[in-house]
Amino acid sequence: NPYAGLVSHLRAAWLSGKTRPMEYRVAQLEALGRFLDEKKQEILEATELDMGKPSFEAFFSEILLCKNELNVTLNNLCHWMKDEHVDKNLVMQLDSAFIRKDPYGVVLIIAPWNYPIHLFMVPLIGAIAAGNCAIIKPSEISKNTERLVAETLSCYLDSDCFAVVTGGVPETTSLLENKFDYIFFTGSPPVGRIVMTAAAKHLTPVTLELGGKNPCYVSDTCDVNNVARRVAWGRFFNAGQTCIAPDYLLCTVEMQDKLMPALREAITEFFGPNPRESPDFGRIVSDKQFRRIRALLSSGRVALGGQTDEAERYIGAPTVLADVQPSDPAMQEEIFGPVLPIVTIANMDEAIDFINARPRPLALYAFSCDSKVVNQVLERTSSGGFCGNDTLMHVTLTSLPFGGIGNSGLGKYHGKFTFDTFSHHRGCLHRNMGLETLNAPRYPPYTQQKLGILTATFEVKRRGTCTLL
Repeated sequence: NPYAGLVSHLRAAWLSGKTRPMEYRVAQLEALGRFLDEKKQEILEATELDMGKPSFEAFFSEILLCKNELNVTLNNLCHWMKDEHVDKNLVMQLDSAFIRKDPYGVVLIIAPWNYPIHLFMVPLIGAIAAGNCAIIKPSEISKNTERLVAETLSCYLDSDCFAVVTGGVPETTSLLENKFDYIFFTGSPPVGRIVMTAAAKHLTPVTLELGGKNPCYVSDTCDVNNVARRVAWGRFFNAGQTCIAPDYLLCTVEMQDKLMPALREAITEFFGPNPRESPDFGRIVSDKQFRRIRALLSSGRVALGGQTDEAERYIGAPTVLADVQPSDPAMQEEIFGPVLPIVTIANMDEAIDFINARPRPLALYAFSCDSKVVNQVLERTSSGGFCGNDTLMHVTLTSLPFGGIGNSGLGKYHGKFTFDTFSHHRGCLHRNMGLETLNAPRYPPYTQQKLGILTATFEVKRRGTCTLL
């Protein structure tokens, strides 16, 4: 295997204990901060070349949010690393019972192309903070960013403990044949199954950050203009190439009629009368993705936009599809582009049934001026994350876990959740060497008296009922 030597090299470094001291972890994390600061312009240029990503969007998603993760981690690492002492029973009051946060060892981080810095950087921050060595596999599809990461990251990080591997499917397949101690994958559900199958051969734990079709329910009681702006921003940010973008709207026919002029106005406000000329509207990452998205435009009727230019990989302006049927092509796969289908339903109950009849999404959105409606959607559905009366914004809080459920993924990260994901929570008990008479009731020969003493000292009694307010 072409990567066996590299994995062995990193494992030797990890076994040496090099990555365990807090000072080492802090130094590597600060080096990541310098990478983001010193390579800021190159990152903006590379993401612009890869998918026409506007510099505003690139700075916000690829640099600012990464710096936030980094600073939250540096601000809290000494606290996160401490042993967590736990409750003890009567017998062990003089002993020490605690949870030790151990690193897993050598971890593999496989990142996608749509946010090519953010989606390797945030997991890497947690992996380093937890004391692991790591191999990073950026996506070959965003080739300019891949080249930037491969050529420059090693100048900042310790090459004995961290490495970047480039290439496509054959290289990733070979990489996955090696034994890792943890695998963190971001991508599509079909590839997630391949990663999980490879991990199963070594009984390697995984986090799978996958995608899916994120529903967005819009009730009849809402501020239509605000909904239009927030939905249009979330759907068309990064030209729709966002795993948590609202994938389709669910609303009544009456609300669809109200939303259409409001969406047209919001799109014009954001991108001007000709979005093709806007510096704030990106492009599709590859010809293959462009053709796939263009084929979805046959769904329903094109109410707004619909123009395409294969030479530019441009789909605009952006596109809203009205009266889309559940059987239409746009409802059979994650769109991952600047196309917003609207599916009409009779009421909230029908919207909830529609959502629950499909695989559980990575994100779910609900808009209503009535908080009871938003709470109903939250309580009666299941999704990786939820955001009421806005889109995407829940992902900007490092205090919230981010991850999927079912078809949309496995595991969670962001902030302390990333540190915990890359840490083995090791249950530890350190007992007193003396006081042997306290142990006598557990030893044979057994008697009813010993059982009574054991029950009295080990039994956990119920205190009473717990009420959810």
